[in-house]
Amino acid sequence: MSKLDPPQNAETVFTYGAPQLKFGAGAADEIGYDLSLTGARRVLVVTDPGVARAGVAQRVADQMSSFGIEAVVFEGSRVEPTDDSLREAVDYGRQNGPWDAFVAVGGGSSIDTAKAINLLTSNEGELMDYINAPVGGGRAPQKPLKPLVAVPTTTGTGSESTTICVLDVLSLKVKTGISHARLRPTMAVIDPVVTLTQPSGVTAASGMDILCHALESYTARPYTSYEHKQPQERVPYCGSNPIADMWSEKAMTLLAGAFRVAVREGDNLGARGDMALAATFAGMGFGNAGVHIPHANAYPIAGRVKDFHPKDYPQDEAVIPHGMSVSLTAPEAFRFTFDAAPERHLHAARLLAAGADKSYDGVADAELLPTVLIDLMRDIEIPNGCGAVGYDSGDIADLVDGTMKQQRLLATAPKKVTEDDIAAIFERSMNLW
Repeated sequence: MSKLDPPQNAETVFTYGAPQLKFGAGAADEIGYDLSLTGARRVLVVTDPGVARAGVAQRVADQMSSFGIEAVVFEGSRVEPTDDSLREAVDYGRQNGPWDAFVAVGGGSSIDTAKAINLLTSNEGELMDYINAPVGGGRAPQKPLKPLVAVPTTTGTGSESTTICVLDVLSLKVKTGISHARLRPTMAVIDPVVTLTQPSGVTAASGMDILCHALESYTARPYTSYEHKQPQERVPYCGSNPIADMWSEKAMTLLAGAFRVAVREGDNLGARGDMALAATFAGMGFGNAGVHIPHANAYPIAGRVKDFHPKDYPQDEAVIPHGMSVSLTAPEAFRFTFDAAPERHLHAARLLAAGADKSYDGVADAELLPTVLIDLMRDIEIPNGCGAVGYDSGDIADLVDGTMKQQRLLATAPKKVTEDDIAAIFERSMNLW
């Protein structure tokens, strides 16, 4: 197992960014006022068909009129966005603009779709120009973006806090993203009331995304392990650091008390509130420190889906939800990274399972976090590994190929990662229990 090479000139600077935050029951009813302070007069509300049917997006749009704001609702966001769906959304935004601001109402898919519309109605070029290299051109936006208010209706992606827009590139069967500080929403409006209709299967999958955000950023390579960067070279993912650590630890503490309850008791407003706060906190952690192996593995797992139809998601097409795909290799990934920072892995396990030292007495240190994760996944009915969503050993080469394209994420891992390492993680993740 290879450790990281020590830097010749160690980094001494880390960065931190976050949106304005408004949290609490009823917060979504104040967006018209908040946008009026920006001078916005014409706003595009971005949502998906399911959230539109629930009436949440229209309610948000309607309350803007009393502040002299015209709000247009776009319902074309796709669950798990693709390059095709984002191009259609961008085309709509360009053809029906100009817009003074954007509001995203929905899960991470709607928020990421709004980020793409904002980027490409404010800047020239096409989607592929901005997608991370080596898949796309990796271009940075040259012009500022418009205000974006993000209102998550699911608790998981943390996209309301981050600089990332995630999508599937259909022709390559790979999930990738666009990453730049200007994509971060201006304001995150976290209203637990709008998450009460989230079904248990969605709560479980998206909750695992929160958990992996917190764990991966907490175990990411330290910012001091990088070579010192020039100011223009700095990127949002700068490695684990004291501020990101604080948010990640708090997210894990909230998850320990709320996750199972929110899955089983969807109308429990206290648990929903804690999950919403955990999602935002984890976003504030990983949006600055970064994520690594589980997320890198998740992109090809989701992008190469065969015929899996998860509980409580639209059944018209095969999909492996992002949070679910992230979780499927997480136990093995953290078993692999344990020796890079044993104390962090152990502390995380103890945060996620109070009294873990007693309840898991006899479990080896390297096995503690994977065991805690597997017990949680079983309790909330996450599928038993990659095999349970349609993959087998014959798919590993393709999955490894997709993972190795995610060098931006793998570079954040706390130790060097080879193709053989990723292949072994996938092999051991076909069945987790």
